[in-house]
Amino acid sequence: MNTSVPTILLINGPNLNMLGRREIEHYGSFTLADVVRLCRSEAEQAGCRILDFQSNHEGEILDFIHAHLDDAAGMLINAGAFTHYSYALLDALKLCPYPVIEVHISDIAKREAFRQISVIRPACSSTVSGHGIHSYTKALAELTQRLAAETGKQV
Repeated sequence: MNTSVPTILLINGPNLNMLGRREIEHYGSFTLADVVRLCRSEAEQAGCRILDFQSNHEGEILDFIHAHLDDAAGMLINAGAFTHYSYALLDALKLCPYPVIEVHISDIAKREAFRQISVIRPACSSTVSGHGIHSYTKALAELTQRLAAETGKQV
């Protein structure tokens, strides 16, 4: 992995591989490939690279986080349904020595009661929710600004 360019992990959880096909009224018509493409473009402009990962399996997400504890500068995570009940994911995110931003496409505060609960939030520096595909770009901009402030140079 190229360590001269900061790496930002982009993790998407269950069913996010079905973007563009599921509940268009909540998630829009864009695909996960669109999300990754947009984030890569924005990250390049900020002097970072994106390492993306999606899984419908909780353990695979945990393993990916564990594998990148020492080689990433930050993380964007849309944990999907794991947001609402995965204490294992919370514990993995607490291990991260870098900032983690929780991302949601829809405004979870205006959704079903169970979706308004985030058990992973305590491990995240902030949450961006309700901006469609732009939730990712807003979170990425926030993260790169934070990294620039911490390092004292443009990221």
